[in-house]
Amino acid sequence: MPANSSPQFRSAFRNWWHEQRQEHGVASTTSLLIRNLWNFVRESTPERRRQRYGDMEYDWENRVNTTSGTVDWRARLLGIFHSPYQPTDPALFREMMASLPIEFDQFTFVDLGSGKGRTLLMASEYPFRRIVGVEWIEELHRAAQQNIRDYRSPTQRCTRIEALLADARQFELPEEPLLLYLFNPLPERALSEVLQRLGKSLIEAPRTVWIVYHNPQLETILSVSGFLEKAIGTPQYSVYRQSCGSASPGWPQIQI
Repeated sequence: MPANSSPQFRSAFRNWWHEQRQEHGVASTTSLLIRNLWNFVRESTPERRRQRYGDMEYDWENRVNTTSGTVDWRARLLGIFHSPYQPTDPALFREMMASLPIEFDQFTFVDLGSGKGRTLLMASEYPFRRIVGVEWIEELHRAAQQNIRDYRSPTQRCTRIEALLADARQFELPEEPLLLYLFNPLPERALSEVLQRLGKSLIEAPRTVWIVYHNPQLETILSVSGFLEKAIGTPQYSVYRQSCGSASPGWPQIQI
């Protein structure tokens, strides 16, 4: 592993180990680590890699590289301790956007864990004020930057697209109406920290916020936040918005 990625790997592993050990104990965490590493080895076989190219249709149509099939072993190994990369299906993304009762041109779209940027490109088909992607893994971030440069579509309605290399836990959310997109991008503690920062941000700068949570494995964290309420729910995604009165300082903070 290159020297510049080693500190990131150590940090990801340390945080993952600490969180899992606190919740499950050393023995269970060690067992989970072994299972995860075994799955990583199994997914590295040529046959499994070919299967990951099954999401290539979007790339062929748009001449970009957002597939999970070309993600190298370093980024995939980091994904074990952070969040594995998987691009959003275009049809499902359109369904999620169609479910929102909002005027897109009033909102900034923010994808936390934006990977190679496919969701940023798909969001640009809607008239958002601007689009921001936040990605922690450098290889995926570089791919997103290149995809933004390469992408051309006659139906594109937003060209203000920015990809940032940053940790979502430290990212300063724009003080404007937001649509946050989450494709299960963070482990439990990190997601709790992000939502706590969001809550504080809404107190300091009240504004409208919607959250689209794709593959909502940690949905409980949103539902007990004290300032969000569920607007839409399907087996594949959930949509949350601020609950009534949540912009005032009196609502409970998330415990992490």
